[in-house]
Amino acid sequence: MNELAFAVVGTSTIADSMVDMIHQCSRARYRGSMSRDAARAASTTERLGGTTPYTSIEEVCRDAAVDAVYIASPNALHVDQALACIRAGKHVLVEKPLAPNERLARRVFDEAAAHGVVALEAMRSVHDPAYETLRAAVERIGRVRRASLRFGKYSSRYDEVLAGRQTNIFDARMASGSLMDIGVYCVAAMVHLFGAPEGISCTPVFIADAENEATGGVIDGAGTILARYPDKVVELSYSKISQDLLPCQIEGELGTITYGGVSVPSRASVRLRGQAVRGAWTAEAQSTGDETEDLALAACDNNMCYELDDFCACVAGEMDAARYRDITLASLAIMDEARRQAGIVFPADR
Repeated sequence: MNELAFAVVGTSTIADSMVDMIHQCSRARYRGSMSRDAARAASTTERLGGTTPYTSIEEVCRDAAVDAVYIASPNALHVDQALACIRAGKHVLVEKPLAPNERLARRVFDEAAAHGVVALEAMRSVHDPAYETLRAAVERIGRVRRASLRFGKYSSRYDEVLAGRQTNIFDARMASGSLMDIGVYCVAAMVHLFGAPEGISCTPVFIADAENEATGGVIDGAGTILARYPDKVVELSYSKISQDLLPCQIEGELGTITYGGVSVPSRASVRLRGQAVRGAWTAEAQSTGDETEDLALAACDNNMCYELDDFCACVAGEMDAARYRDITLASLAIMDEARRQAGIVFPADR
């Protein structure tokens, strides 16, 4: 396969990070960035080592030299931009979440199949080999009974909300909010590790009500989802208005796995349970003879490299993108139901 020439939609820090990975990938080449601001498009393209700036998605689609498009615009724009590129014969790597809801994500995947191109969600954790290490460790801890996957990081954009100003990260019109921006990592990790649950319950923490013009209505700053499986329960905790300092945890009948960073897994270990102690409620020890082992996770400064490698492999026909499509669709179905319970409505839902 020849190098894929990439156009990048968006000029955010996440877009810069992807361009760094494109430069380091032997199968990809950066062509230029798109911004509605012509000066920004030109300066960003020059700064990142490209040759061709763009000011509209139509310009990107008309450029015959562009093979693939990385879309890192606000969530609400993902679908229309992806569909335009797909219909122009471009492969698309779309930043998470791929779409505001499952229905529109299916439309993107269906159109990609009809036009013979690849559409992939840029969900970095699903492509990180660290999760394959964690999946292998799950096999060692017996039947999983409980898991807690969590991600909490205070967003500086919340300061804008507190000041009564609009910001895309907390705006229902932009299909954003805590669940869509950061909780999605927890949902995708759960589906990747355990498959889709049989049901969920969502408890959101709201930061704006239906009358808030700056946020376009009801929006969440944090929340918890309880997912029910036939043999276990999984807790998903996410926040953009506070910091979560606890590790993720997967509890099996024979042992427990802990790790940090649901989006960029690190500091993982498995503790295999020894002999249970009778009357453990009166003592610190719950078991004796436990064995703890650190898990060796692949070290990487920017794990976006893995999603880029897999995208290129899918385009080359070396990998089936269907497994990733299924994770995206299952994750969005869960988030659709969570938002339905919470009363968070996006324009795309109507």
